[in-house]
Amino acid sequence: MRHSGDWMTLVDDRVLEYLSEHESGSPAEMKREGPINYSRQYIDKRCKRLTEEGLTKHFGNGVYVITDDGEAYLDGRLDTQEWRYIDEDAGDVTATDSGDVPGESNGGAT
Repeated sequence: MRHSGDWMTLVDDRVLEYLSEHESGSPAEMKREGPINYSRQYIDKRCKRLTEEGLTKHFGNGVYVITDDGEAYLDGRLDTQEWRYIDEDAGDVTATDSGDVPGESNGGAT
């Protein structure tokens, strides 16, 4: 089960799934090749937000990749509302390694 933050939209999951499967991609590629039925402009807007939050990384020229935090979210191991990792074996949550809140002064990069 994924633990989405209130700031997330349905397209965010599709973007992360696409990047997880394809290793990298641009909003135009996601629109053309992926099962994302939104405009390229909206996909681009969501990619930028996912980068601000640390779930993707922008490599320039419109190309994005998924981060370890993005993969953890897809696997249901990261709660993006509370920004805590979930230890399924112990049924426990732990704070992210850096203790920083993604999207703040560190840029949310992992």
